[in-house]
Amino acid sequence: MIFHQLFEQESSTYTYLLADEESKEAILIDAVLETAERDFKLLSELGLKLKYLVDTHIHADHITGAGTLRSKTGARTAVSSGANVQCVDITLKDGDELKFGKYTLKAVSTPGHTNSCMTFYCEKMLFTGDVLFIRGTGRTDFQQGDSRKMYHSIHDKIFTYPDETRIYPGHDYKGLTYSTVGEEKKFNPRVGGGKTEDEFVKIMSELKLANPKKIDVAVPANLKCGLNL
Repeated sequence: MIFHQLFEQESSTYTYLLADEESKEAILIDAVLETAERDFKLLSELGLKLKYLVDTHIHADHITGAGTLRSKTGARTAVSSGANVQCVDITLKDGDELKFGKYTLKAVSTPGHTNSCMTFYCEKMLFTGDVLFIRGTGRTDFQQGDSRKMYHSIHDKIFTYPDETRIYPGHDYKGLTYSTVGEEKKFNPRVGGGKTEDEFVKIMSELKLANPKKIDVAVPANLKCGLNL
């Protein structure tokens, strides 16, 4: 598989490029508007045909690049059916699959950060969006956030994959690039090491974080696929 982990500095967002080396069919996960041209150039340089643009959820900290890249490539956009995005091409439900070449990306419903959060699984890799970070989690204090739902999404879904499964998050703020299910079970200070559901809820209730700087712009834009429709 062709695999690239790409970074957008302002929002500390990871975008992931996955492609079949034979058919050249590709998927982009969580494209960002500010780096859409960079991603388009990379696709062109590698001779890849972008088949799908997938968002893990409706982002509050950046505007998706899906709409812009769809217009450039003809790729189809996809997001959870629960996100209620009218302009998207494909609405995903738990267990749905997107095929690109000989590979398959599977959608796994993991609500908690938002109701419509999805984790994507492909070839022993989990793309966890804003649900599970490296030694952390997404926040649960706005946009349908629910700490109990997040706890169960992580424990009942993500943590059921084999320990060696790699975790690639939607963001990282400390320079880390990936983790594994086994590592997060042991070392994640919020949900690992035997933390109970009530302990997790207490941790999340005490965070007192400021709202993302772009929330008032990003959420409405992302409900329009990142375009001024």
